[in-house]
Amino acid sequence: MERYIGKMLDNRYEILEVIGTGGMAVVFKAKCHRLNRLVAIKMLKRDLSEDAEFRRRFHDESQAVAMLSHPNIVAVYDVSRGGDMDYIVMELIDGITLKQYMARRGKLNWPEALHFITQIMRGLGHAHSRGIIHRDIKPQNIMVLRDGTVKVMDFGIACLSNGANPSNEAIGSVHYISPEQAKGEYTDNRSDIYSAGVVLYEMLTSRLPFEGDSPMAVAIQHFSAVPLSPRELNPDIPEALEQICMKAMTADRNRRYSSADEMLSDLEAFRKDPTVSFDYSAEDLRRERDREDEPTQNIPNVGAARPRPVRYAPPPLEEDDEEDDRRGGGWWKVLLLIVLVAAVGYFGVTRLYQGIMDSFAQQEIPEYTVPSVVGKTVEEAMALEEIEGVFEIVENSVHEYSTQYPAGQIIKQDPEADRIKKTASTELIPITVTVSMGSRSEAMPNLVGQEGRGARLILEQTKGLSELNLVISEGEEEYNDDVPAGYVARTEPAEGAELSEGDQVTLYLSLGPEIKYSTMVSCLGQDMEEVRRLMEELHLKAEFVKEESAKPAGQVIRQSVEPNTEVEEGTTITFTYSDGEKLISKTVGFNVPFSPEDVHVEILLDEVVAYEKDLPGDYGRLEAVIQAKPGEHRIRILADGQQWSDETVTFSE
Repeated sequence: MERYIGKMLDNRYEILEVIGTGGMAVVFKAKCHRLNRLVAIKMLKRDLSEDAEFRRRFHDESQAVAMLSHPNIVAVYDVSRGGDMDYIVMELIDGITLKQYMARRGKLNWPEALHFITQIMRGLGHAHSRGIIHRDIKPQNIMVLRDGTVKVMDFGIACLSNGANPSNEAIGSVHYISPEQAKGEYTDNRSDIYSAGVVLYEMLTSRLPFEGDSPMAVAIQHFSAVPLSPRELNPDIPEALEQICMKAMTADRNRRYSSADEMLSDLEAFRKDPTVSFDYSAEDLRRERDREDEPTQNIPNVGAARPRPVRYAPPPLEEDDEEDDRRGGGWWKVLLLIVLVAAVGYFGVTRLYQGIMDSFAQQEIPEYTVPSVVGKTVEEAMALEEIEGVFEIVENSVHEYSTQYPAGQIIKQDPEADRIKKTASTELIPITVTVSMGSRSEAMPNLVGQEGRGARLILEQTKGLSELNLVISEGEEEYNDDVPAGYVARTEPAEGAELSEGDQVTLYLSLGPEIKYSTMVSCLGQDMEEVRRLMEELHLKAEFVKEESAKPAGQVIRQSVEPNTEVEEGTTITFTYSDGEKLISKTVGFNVPFSPEDVHVEILLDEVVAYEKDLPGDYGRLEAVIQAKPGEHRIRILADGQQWSDETVTFSE
């Protein structure tokens, strides 16, 4: 596949480099010259591309996958066939696989696992609604972007393998394969749900539910063995999340989630209330796997080959059995006796029941109307006249939050008010009540300086805050000198404020420091103090450099930025000012020595080069103007490095 690097596909896609290799395909990084963007190109390996039927199915199903459009699915831009090449053009993802992410992080905390599995199920739900089943859900096929977004990739590829995958590819997938795939039966959307359940199991426990010495050994365990429940490996996992995981991994697909949306519904219910309990338990789902009477089978190729059905003929009757059957003519007498006994018993029981009911009908059973105690405290309810001597208040040990009733008041009762209750005994009729804990509230955390998405996750997933069902929004972005762009600059309400259920929380993200500009002015002829004052008004910085000049001492004679130029506030402007000493000019004469070649002439003023030039050998007399401060100065003249003159000259007006 290296031979494709540097080549152009369809006169559009320039292959740049190999970025991944799998059992079926090679993935290249490429540039689309038509849209000027980078893409990923997945190209079938040569041995598979030679199979015409495989190529046809690859092309047809890939075109169907290209119709998917969901934020949690890697986008497919193009499907093409040309010459001996079949390839898919996909979105280039800047991220790593979920497998790599787990390898770096180890065991994920349950809010993080919830965040990832929710996005995976949303992507699968979209694909299933379009009639596309992935059949190879595993962490290696799930990408995690830098912002925490999850994208499912390789849709419609694994299902085309038809047994042609190399063995190493089968090993990579067999840990996540559904029982029906392992047995070679037909698959549907519930197969993807099982595999997603295994991924959730691995995220929560940092281990796989089944391990083995060979792919076959692992595959068989999916429909014959019972994995440890997640909470046995990590007691910190909430029970409800374990229930969701184990239901997704149920061996019997009829007891599994019937759709991705159904599993998403439970995930959302758990996100809102991590203490929720569903109407099934991990033990019930594990026992279902125990009840399976699965005969030992030979699986030629796990997840790909479909075993041929075996038809069984009924065993022939032995001769003794046939003889007993011919002689067995008394069975009907036994049956008749059983029917008679049953009939007598039925009529006897019916008469007894009727007699009991008649005796009750002759008594007057008092009726009582259940009073309403909702909105009252337990003490107030027990003091009601309708309660005394007839009912008793039984307080539920579990209290609940309520925005309608203050703490201590009854919010629910069982039986409900105005129900009619009869009793012939002297025992009091119980009314079970649930008492309010008041409105659920939490203190607003300090989110200033948090990255925007991270701040939202804190509000959505932190215990206590997540149960408030807060309405989280983002306000208009604003400049802030202390907070980087993209991070929370302030919140409404502010840190420490009390948050109640359903409250609005607004996050204001920073645009970073505001860049302001000033218009530069002319400072020529000004003294340094005046220049400093002007620069402070313009929010600019002044830097001064002294230079010999006949101008008055301290007067600005040059500036680094021209007047009327827009300058970013805080910029340093360099000003050159006069030292106040006047320079005197003097002409130095010199006969350049004749030479057939150019002569290099230097005039040194106090051993500092004041004049330097290459002159023709027939130049004749040179007259150069030299400037110096008043007083005596030594002047030396060199020609091609040889000294021709050395004298002391007085500079005066």
